[in-house]
Amino acid sequence: MRLFTAIDLPKDLLASLDALVQRLKHTARIGWSPVANLHLTTKFIGEWEEARLEELKKALGQLPKREPIAVRVRGLGFFPNARSPRVFWAGVEAPRELVTLAGQTDLALSGLGITIEGRAYTPHLTLARIKDTLPLDSLHQAIAQLPSQELGGFTADRFYLYQSRPSPSGSVYTRLAEFPF
Repeated sequence: MRLFTAIDLPKDLLASLDALVQRLKHTARIGWSPVANLHLTTKFIGEWEEARLEELKKALGQLPKREPIAVRVRGLGFFPNARSPRVFWAGVEAPRELVTLAGQTDLALSGLGITIEGRAYTPHLTLARIKDTLPLDSLHQAIAQLPSQELGGFTADRFYLYQSRPSPSGSVYTRLAEFPF
């Protein structure tokens, strides 16, 4: 089973992101993410044996307790850069505690043999994936014409363990466990 941990987004923020995607979607033929699937990933786990699922849940359940985390979604950009993009994202601003959560998750799961992430944790929401080299001038112009790149905020007080299953219409995510802060 293919797994990851993530913080869910509230409905009002999803509505704001949906409005943004609907406004930009016609400008580029790229792999737009279904807005209902958007989440703030804290750790991509990858393939995991179902027989060891309880062991994984136990490790996640032992993460240190923490205060809720204030999260703001603002700004748009591209990974690795705007000239040769692979991902179109919305930026996430949060206190250091979000990075700490990702790091503690990484460390806790490394004890189970899961590889520690080699790159620094960069919180973001993946709005689209870009597989081919395409002209994105219309998308860049539409972004420049947005009245604001402020998309909203919320307070995170839990994260979830998810299973991801590929399907012809995109990945299907299933919650497997909940971990309150």
